[in-house]
Order: sequence, then structure tokens, then C-alpha cells
Amino acid sequence: MAYTPFPSSHSFIVLPGQAGRRVKSPSFNPLYRQIRELILQALSAGDWMPGSMIPSEAELSARFGVSQGTVRKAIDELSAEKLLVRLQGKGTFVASHSDTPYRFLRLRPDIGGTQQKYSQTLSCESIAADEKAADALALPVGSPVMQVERILFLNDEPAAFDQIFLSGDNFGELSLEMLCQEQRTLYSVLEWRFGVRMIRAKEKLRAITAGAKIAENLVLSAGDPVLLVERIAYTYGDKAVEWRRSFCRTDRYHYFNELD
Repeated sequence: MAYTPFPSSHSFIVLPGQAGRRVKSPSFNPLYRQIRELILQALSAGDWMPGSMIPSEAELSARFGVSQGTVRKAIDELSAEKLLVRLQGKGTFVASHSDTPYRFLRLRPDIGGTQQKYSQTLSCESIAADEKAADALALPVGSPVMQVERILFLNDEPAAFDQIFLSGDNFGELSLEMLCQEQRTLYSVLEWRFGVRMIRAKEKLRAITAGAKIAENLVLSAGDPVLLVERIAYTYGDKAVEWRRSFCRTDRYHYFNELD
């Protein structure tokens, strides 16, 4: 990806692939935020893959035509957002789900710490998006989506039953065989096989009672209370690529979130 240095006034920004075309930059947008956006564009374009080291601050400073301090501030912000990882004495790397498995998992046992986490995939098939899936993924109703059902185990006990819906545009080649063969978490599979990384998510929680299917998979009785956690996960460009419904046991588990 080619970049054009900023003019000395810093009032314009030249975007990748738009050499010679100046796009006016709002005066209130700090320069380091503009550099942050250019780094995000490079990440989205796959210039630097998950787990790989990005260029040094000096190299990025020369590439963008700004000071190293400006680049450092942009990288600091991306590191705080867990999109980049600084390793002392080694450099700055693109964050990977392999480094932070189960990043969004908030389910905890009531007694003792979780010693072991793994999942069992039950099914993976292409279906037509119903109204709820289409709305969550910002797709037209009837668009192809991949539906994955699985059980999450904590300490060898079924703790959550997941129904996962993935954008068919991004994950149309996903298969049950692939998920069963890979010795990675789901997000790691999606990252390494399809080049799509989940960078943020939003969740909605509510208490419901278990239907027959949920009860069977969680070894509960129909009508037992469960916690429904609905998650929409986004990749670069704020694009929704996953909608998930996690039905979680509440007899020995709770949802934990630490607020700063």
C-alpha cells in the first residue's frame, strides 16, 4: 500500500490508492487520529496479518510524513483497543485471537476458577437468513448465512449451548469437517482460514427458561432458568459478521464483567 506524506499544514489527508487526490480533513480531527485511521485501513486490507509485526515507528513516521510521536500516540490508542500488541524489546504486533482465546467469554463457575475450556461443534450448514439474523448482520432477508451449533464445556461440563450465524459472504466455505479438524477456537479458525478478525462485540442479556433442545444439550430439565447472551461481533470497518445466541447454565455459572 502506497502512502503520500501529509502536507506541512496537516489540513489535508491523502488516502491509500488516491495518490494526487487530496481529501479535506476536518480541522478538529487530531493528526494522530488520522494516522490511526490509516493504520486501521492497512489492517483491514490485510497488509499486516494477525500475529505479524508492523513496521517500526520510525518507518511509519517516514511513510506517513509525520513525527514519531504522532505515530506512537496512534499506536498507543490501537494497543489500548487490543488491536495491536506491544512486546518490550521486540516490536508491535497485530493482535490475534490465538493470543487471546475466548476473548469475549464472560461465563465463570460459581466456585473455583475455570481450568479448561473447549467446544464441541454439533452442526455447520448454510441457511437463508431469517428476519432476526438478517437484521443483526445487516443483510437482506434470505441472504446465505452459515449456522453453527456447538456446546461450550468448562471443566468438562456443558456450560453453554451456542447458535452462531456468520455472514455467508465472508464464511461461505466454512464446514463441519473444518471446525472438527482444527485445534483452534472458532474465532482463530475464522481469522486464519478466512482472514476475518473480530475486533469488538456488543451483547444483550436476558433471563429465559430452557426449551427441550437447550435443556438436552446442557443436561438440564425443560423449564430450568438459563441466561441468553446475544452477541453481535464486528470486524474492521465496523462490519457485523457474527450474530450469536449463547444459552448459558445458571445453576453453577454466572456472567462476570469487570468495569473500570
